Amino acid sequence: MNQYQDDDWQQEEQRRREAYYRMNSQNSNTPDALEQIFRGPLNWMDLLMIGINIVVFVIMEILGSTEDTGFMLQWGAACRPLILDGEWYRLFTSMFLHFGIYHLVNNMAVLLFMGDMVEKAVGHWKYLMIYLGSGLVGNLLSLYMDIQSQSNIVSAGASGAIYGIIGGVFVLMIKNRKQVREVVIRRLVFVIAVTIYYGSQAAQIDNAAHVGGLIGGIVLTVLFTVRLNRGGKKHVVG
Repeated sequence: MNQYQDDDWQQEEQRRREAYYRMNSQNSNTPDALEQIFRGPLNWMDLLMIGINIVVFVIMEILGSTEDTGFMLQWGAACRPLILDGEWYRLFTSMFLHFGIYHLVNNMAVLLFMGDMVEKAVGHWKYLMIYLGSGLVGNLLSLYMDIQSQSNIVSAGASGAIYGIIGGVFVLMIKNRKQVREVVIRRLVFVIAVTIYYGSQAAQIDNAAHVGGLIGGIVLTVLFTVRLNRGGKKHVVG
C-alpha cells in the first residue's frame, strides 16, 4: 500500500514538473514589448524617424542649446510672423526639433511603441505619409490658431506627428475591434481625451498641433486602410 502510494506520488510530481517546464518554455517564447518591435520584419521607417529626431537634437546640443528660443528659431522652429513672411518650410522643419532632452525622450518613447503598430499595418511609405502628413496638419492648425490670436509663440516638436500615429492606432483598434478588448479601446480614448484636456490647460503645450495631428492621423489611416474595389464597394485592408 505504501509502495503504491509512493509510486503514484512520484508520477504526479513528474507530471507537475513537465507542466511547469512547458509553461516556462511557452513564456520564454512570448516576446515582451521591445522584443515584438525588433522581431520579424524590421519596421525601419519608425526607427528612421526616431533616429533623425535624435541626430538633429544631438547636433543642435553640440552647436548650442535646444532650450534657447532664439537658437531654435535659427534652426527652423515655427513662429507665425516668420511663416507668414514666406518661411513656410518651418511647418516641416519644426517637426524635428525639440525643446530639451525631456521633450525629446517623451515624444520618442511614444513613437517607439505606437509607431511600430501603425507601420506593421500600413507599410513603410504609408506610415511615413501618416507621420509627415499629421505633423503638417497639426502645424497648420496651430498656425491658424496663432493667426486668430495674433500670437508670436515659438513652437517645435514631433507631437503633431505622434498624435497622428496615435490616431492611426485608434483607427486600427476600431477596425480590428473583434481581436481587441473593448476596454483597451476605451482606455486609449480616455488617454487621448485627458492629454488634450491637459494640453488645453497648459500654456507651454501646443494643443492645436495635438488636435490637428490626431485628426490628420485618423483621416490618413482611414484613407490608407479602406479602398474601393472594382465594383465600387469598400473593403478594409490591414
